Amino acid sequence: MTVQSAPLPDVQPVIESRYFNRELSLIEFNRRVLEEAMDPRNPLLERVKFLAIFASNLDEFFMIRVSGIKQQIRAGVQKRSPDGQTPSEQLSAIRRALLPILEQERDLLLNDLLPALHEQGISILNTVTLNEAQRAWVADYFRRQIFPVLTPLAFDSSRPFPFISNLSLNLAVVIRDQAKGELFARIKVPEVLPRLIPLPAELCPPKGEIPPGRCHCFVWLEQVIADHLEQLFPGMNVVEVYPFRVTRNADVEIEEDEADDLLATIEQGLRQRRFGEVVRLAVDDGMPERICQLLAANLKVGPEDIYSVRGPLGLSDLMQLTRLDRPDLKDPPYMPRLPAVLKNGNNIFDTIRQNDILLHHPYHSFTPIIDFIQAAAEDPNVLAIKQTLYRVGRNSPIVQALMHAREQGKQVTVVVELKARFDEENNITWARAMERAGVHVVYGLVGLKVHAKLAMVVRQESDGIRCYVHLGTGNYNAVTARVYTDLGLLTCRPEIAADVVDLFNYLTAYSRQKEYRTLLVAPVNLRRRITELIEEEIALHRLHGNGRIIFKMNALVDRKIIDALYAASQAGVQIDLIVRGMCSLRPQVSGLSDNIRVRSIVGPYLEHSRIYYFYHGGKPKIYIGSADMMERNLDRRVEELFPLTDPAAMHYVTETLLTTYLADNLRARELQPDGRYVRVTPNGHEVIDSQDPARIIPGC
Repeated sequence: MTVQSAPLPDVQPVIESRYFNRELSLIEFNRRVLEEAMDPRNPLLERVKFLAIFASNLDEFFMIRVSGIKQQIRAGVQKRSPDGQTPSEQLSAIRRALLPILEQERDLLLNDLLPALHEQGISILNTVTLNEAQRAWVADYFRRQIFPVLTPLAFDSSRPFPFISNLSLNLAVVIRDQAKGELFARIKVPEVLPRLIPLPAELCPPKGEIPPGRCHCFVWLEQVIADHLEQLFPGMNVVEVYPFRVTRNADVEIEEDEADDLLATIEQGLRQRRFGEVVRLAVDDGMPERICQLLAANLKVGPEDIYSVRGPLGLSDLMQLTRLDRPDLKDPPYMPRLPAVLKNGNNIFDTIRQNDILLHHPYHSFTPIIDFIQAAAEDPNVLAIKQTLYRVGRNSPIVQALMHAREQGKQVTVVVELKARFDEENNITWARAMERAGVHVVYGLVGLKVHAKLAMVVRQESDGIRCYVHLGTGNYNAVTARVYTDLGLLTCRPEIAADVVDLFNYLTAYSRQKEYRTLLVAPVNLRRRITELIEEEIALHRLHGNGRIIFKMNALVDRKIIDALYAASQAGVQIDLIVRGMCSLRPQVSGLSDNIRVRSIVGPYLEHSRIYYFYHGGKPKIYIGSADMMERNLDRRVEELFPLTDPAAMHYVTETLLTTYLADNLRARELQPDGRYVRVTPNGHEVIDSQDPARIIPGC
């Protein structure tokens, strides 16, 4: 049935009460990550992992979000954010929000995690506490491994201040010379050496009942360097040494339409990223004011950019500990399963012809996606393969399969997104390798990132050409597929395949495609169709009641979509939003969003799948795909959402996935009208974990 869309009412509440600030919302997400590190229910090394992720997320927040706000301030931008703040006000609010969280981070590390690790036989030792044998080994390690790669850089009136690269850990050294007085030098802590130096097992004393082979002792690399500085400055008196760390703007703009060679332009942008303006200076809390001011003046940062830190800097390096062989301190390993329909060993194309195959990673193995491309490479009836690649990682089996397909005489076209932030280098390497193998590599569209996840195999069959496609919510990355929750669909439905053909033509040639049969494609029709589907839900609710919308996504910050959801709430439609990260929508506000509930789920797996469900008068419409509800995804990226039509797949998504996500009382937190997230607890009821494989994949 065709539903007449209901026009959205023109509601204009006070702007301050209408939206949450997206930057503060992102900080709240990182607070939830830190809470996982604080949660004693998580195994100890999993807590360490969450702390490292929190630190890494914060680095990226400064490199991208804070740097963007500072650029606005420098440009004199006074435009207010949707929640009514100027760029300067946002920057102040960010600092106010971060300072207490950073204190929590330090308390957690120093007072909880490090002592708990020590009790479990994993000791990170301060060099001042080393015994004689440990001290002798460390001194020898310094001479053999560290000293040759150190390069102290002096700074005085005759030498310029040394360049401090992004995210580098450094030592500020004060030297006293009889002739010249006080001198300053900088030493970069080498990134080619482990930040946590493991001591030999025989120098690590046993701890209680823990077997000696599972006891580990480490020392901080920067402390070892600081203890042996006299070897770098012979004949001088080293009087002070303090660690510091710099974060720079990494959001490099690429002027594509002025670039003759996009590949070369991206490579230049990667080099520029090292030289962006400083947006954060983290210093040891013992650093005296005169040294701090010397660094600040030369790095051109103000007091608002300086963060004084207790304990070691750069905690993302703690991820090194998660590689220890201590399964007793980690989550039990999970072996991804194959869907039952793929266990019989039949030809994968025959299997897809019989039924759509819905995959849910990491509970389902990523292997069927690799097999799909490898089978296409070997199958003599396959004529061509087309695929988009956004983040593929190192040693990619997908890329290897694509190059093998070309060697087998298939026509292979790959759309590589070079502007996938922080994965540009990997993508450049793979793009060049594929070009050498004869693959036709296309570098996306000017002004648009290609974020859609698509693969298409064109096969000659007895009844003509048939196209098999894979569409998904996640990247073609076999490593992240083990830790990200994502959905993917293998299908040969003609209407979907025809749309994928048109979409690839849009990506690789000239196309003014304005409509698709089944796909919602950004920036063509996705925003319009999502808005229309919300309006249709309002209209159907007014006719029949039972209006229902459920969205699961990574972020919700687009104001037009938020306003459409507000209008649906005011019309009485019941709305549940499962938003992992940023959410600018303010739920449960009387007269605005009474019927909207928002929850976030943070756990061992990164919730990455996007699902858009509309009850639609009892004939549900379900779309999954690559797009979040953000302006960039809807207007400045190529994204796709695709419909589920197979009854079994629709039942699984609604009755297993969405039902479990909304019932989760272990990992879920609910967003309050004031912006706080409150953890959901079982309160004596059955514990429901939406990341429990046995609950998500029946039969596990």
